Amino acid sequence: MALDKCQKKKAECLSSWQRILQESYDKMIANEDESVEHVITSLKKNVSNQSWSGNNIAVITSGGDSQGMNAALRAIARVGIFLGCKVYYIKEGYEGMIDGGDHFEEATMLSTANIIGMGGTLIGSARCMEFKERQGRLKAAKNLIQRGINNLIVIGGDGSLTGANKFRQEWPSLIRELIDTDTVSHHLAHKLTNLNIVGIVGSIDNDFCGTDTTLGADSALHRILGSIDDITTTAVSHKRAFVLEIMGRMCGYLPLVAGLSSEASAIFIPENPPAGDWKQYLCDELNEKSKGGEKRRTNIVLVAEGAMDKDHNPIKSSDVQKVLSERMKMDTRVTVLGHVQRGGVTSAFDRILGSRQGVEAVLTLMETTPKSPACVIGSKFFAISRIHMMKAVEKTKLVGQLLENGEYEQIVKIRGRSMFYNLYIQQILNQVTLHPRLAIGSRKKALRMGIVHVGAPACGMNSVSRAFVIVALSHGYLPAFIYNSWTGLLQDSVKVMNRNDVHLWTAIGGSKLGTSVRTAEDVGIEEIATKLSKYDISGLMIVGGFEAFESACQLEKARSVYKELCIPIIVAPATMQNNVPGMDHALGIDSAVNQICKACDDLKASALSLKKCVYIVEVGGGNCGCLATMAGIAIGADRIFIREEPFTVRDLQDTCSMLKKKLEWSGVKYGIILRNENANPNLTTDFIYRLFNEEGKPQFMARKSVLGDTQESSSSSPNDRLAGLRMGARGTLWLTQCMERNGALDGHVYTDKSESVSVCTMQAGKLGFKSTEDLMPQTDFKLRVPKHNWWLDLMPLFNIFSRY
Repeated sequence: MALDKCQKKKAECLSSWQRILQESYDKMIANEDESVEHVITSLKKNVSNQSWSGNNIAVITSGGDSQGMNAALRAIARVGIFLGCKVYYIKEGYEGMIDGGDHFEEATMLSTANIIGMGGTLIGSARCMEFKERQGRLKAAKNLIQRGINNLIVIGGDGSLTGANKFRQEWPSLIRELIDTDTVSHHLAHKLTNLNIVGIVGSIDNDFCGTDTTLGADSALHRILGSIDDITTTAVSHKRAFVLEIMGRMCGYLPLVAGLSSEASAIFIPENPPAGDWKQYLCDELNEKSKGGEKRRTNIVLVAEGAMDKDHNPIKSSDVQKVLSERMKMDTRVTVLGHVQRGGVTSAFDRILGSRQGVEAVLTLMETTPKSPACVIGSKFFAISRIHMMKAVEKTKLVGQLLENGEYEQIVKIRGRSMFYNLYIQQILNQVTLHPRLAIGSRKKALRMGIVHVGAPACGMNSVSRAFVIVALSHGYLPAFIYNSWTGLLQDSVKVMNRNDVHLWTAIGGSKLGTSVRTAEDVGIEEIATKLSKYDISGLMIVGGFEAFESACQLEKARSVYKELCIPIIVAPATMQNNVPGMDHALGIDSAVNQICKACDDLKASALSLKKCVYIVEVGGGNCGCLATMAGIAIGADRIFIREEPFTVRDLQDTCSMLKKKLEWSGVKYGIILRNENANPNLTTDFIYRLFNEEGKPQFMARKSVLGDTQESSSSSPNDRLAGLRMGARGTLWLTQCMERNGALDGHVYTDKSESVSVCTMQAGKLGFKSTEDLMPQTDFKLRVPKHNWWLDLMPLFNIFSRY
C-alpha cells in the first residue's frame, strides 16, 4: 500500500491531534495487516499519554436554530467520547445552564444516532435574559462546577458568543464567590480554575465576519431556491411577477446568492443599495433586461428583510409590489418566506461542515491554555479555520455602524471574500447592453467563442453555459453552442445564442447542450480541427469531467499538426467523479451528495417498518472515492468501501460482526454501508450483499440498492448553481483576455503557448487557472484520477464517527 494514496495535509493546516490521526492513518494504509481497530486503540493510547482523558465537556445551542447544529452535536459527542471525555448536552441553551437538573444530559454514542440530517437543534435553544446578569452567570457556574465541567462549546450567533466570552472572563471571580459562600467545595473548584470556551457559528443569515459560511446558510438556500423554483412555474404560467421577502436581518447574503442562482430580475440588499431613486432603478432594470433580449414571461424580485436605500429608508416587499403594479403594469404577488427558511432536513454541505467544525471545536478545547484567546471555528470553503472570537464579534457588530454611515465598500470588505465574489459575479452577469461590435451591421465581424460539453452529465453545466453566453455577448463575441459534444460538432450542430436562449437554465441539472464520454481523439482530431475552422471558433470552453480534461490535452498536443487548434482553450470541470486535477470540489458533486443523502434518508425511513436491516448502497464515482466518502460522512454511514482504501473479505467479516453487535444492543434498526462502484472488481456490491445476508442471521437481513443515474439530480444545488456561474463567468473572461492578447482585436486569433490551454481550478475556495501542461504530472491517466486527493484526510474522522 503506497503511502502516496493517503497524502498528509500541509502542516500549517493541521492541529496536533489531526496530525496524530493522519500519521496513524498513514500507517494503516501502509500496512495491509493493520486493522482500523488497531489504529483506534493506538490513538486512544496517544490520548491517554496526553492526559486528555477525564475532561468534561458541555455543549449548548443558543439563539436562533439552524440546520447543521445536530451534525455538530453528534461530532462533538463522538469525538469527545473517543478522547475519553464525558460530554454533556445542556438543553435550552443558557437557560438550561442556569436551571441545571435534568437540563444536563450526558451524551452517548447511541443518543447521537440518526440525528445528523435533522434540522433545528434537538437539545433546544432559548434566549435568556437572566444570563446577562451576573447572578444568572453565577448559577450557571455552580451547575458546571458541580459536574466537573470547565470546557464549553457554544453553538450560536454573535450575541451567544459574546455572552460566552464574558462568562469566561468572569469565571475566576465567580469561582471565588461560590467558594466564599460555601456553595461549592474548595477542592472541587480548585481543579476548575479556568473556563475554556470555543464557539461554532450557527446562523442561516451567514452574517458572521471571518468565516465564508456559517452553519445553516446552505440549507436555508436550499429552502429558498426550492420555493423560488416552485413559484417560477406558476409565475410563468400566468405571466406574473413575484416579490419574495428573504430573511437575513441586516445581511444580504441569502437574497444575493438566491438571486444569482435563480436568475432574479432584481435584488435589494442592505450592503449594496441602488444609487438614486430605487423605484426608478427597478423600472430601468426590468426595461433594460427586456431591451437586452431577455423576453421574460415573469420577473422575480428578491428583497432582504433589512433592505434600504442610500438614505436609510427601508425597502419593503409591499413597496416593490406597488411599483411593479402601478408603474410597470405587472400582475404582482408577494411571498414572505419567513421561518420556512429554517425548516426541513439539513443539506449535505451543512452536515459535513457541522461534523468537521464539531471535531475541530473539541480539538481546540484540548489544546487551549489559560492564556489562549477564545476562538470560533470558521471555514474557508472546505478548509476549517480558527478565528479570534472577540475580534470577529467586533467586526460583525461594526457592520451596523458602517451601514448607518453608508460605508458600503467597507462592509463588503469586512463581510469577506464570499460577499465580494458574489457581488462581482452579479455585476458581470447583470450586463445586458450588447457590445458595439455586436450592433446591427457589425455582427459579421465579431469573432465566435464556442462551448462544448464532454463527459457524463453533471449539475452546474448549464450554469456555466448561461454565464458563458452573457459574458461573451457583453465583451463583443458571439457565443456558439456545440450540441451533442464532439459528435455534434462533426454533424454541424452549432448555433449562435443570445441571452433569451439560456433564460432559466441555472436551476436545471444535467446538460442542456447534450454530452458524451467520447474524447476528442475518439471522434477524430483532424475532423474537429476542420469544423472549428469552418465555424470560425476563435476560443473554446470545454465543460465536463476527466474526458474534457483529456480532450484539452489531446487538442494541445495536436497543435503542431493542426494550426486550427492554436486558439485559447479553457476547461470548466463538472463531474460527479471529482476526478479532474486542480479541483477540490468539481461541479456536480454537491448535488450528487445531496441526492445520495435523500436516497439514504428514505432507506432509513423504510427500515423503521421492517425488522433490523442493513442496506448496501452502491454509489458512483468511477475510480474516485470522493462521492462515497463525502456522502458517507453526510449520512452517518457505518462503513465506506472505496478503491483508495483496499479491503479484504476479512474486513467485510469484521464489519458484519460490528453491525451484528450494534443492532443487537443499541436499539437502532438499520445500518448503511456505502460502496464506490469501482472499489474492488471482485468484492462487488452483490457479493457484499449476499455475504451480509448470510452472515448477519439472525440479527439482521441485508438489502442492496444501486443508485446509478438517480444520483444525477434534476435540479442543481445552490452550491453548484453559484459555482457554475462563477466558473463560467471567470472562465469566459479568461478566454476573452487570452484571445485579445493573441490577435482578437485584429480579427484573427493565434496562439501555440502551453498556458493558452488551461483548466479552471478551485482550491480552498479560490478560483484560478492552471495549464494542462502543469496539471498532467499530477494526474494518473491510467486510473483517470488526480494523484493527490485532499478528501482522503477525512477518512480518519469518519472511522471515529462510525465506531460504536
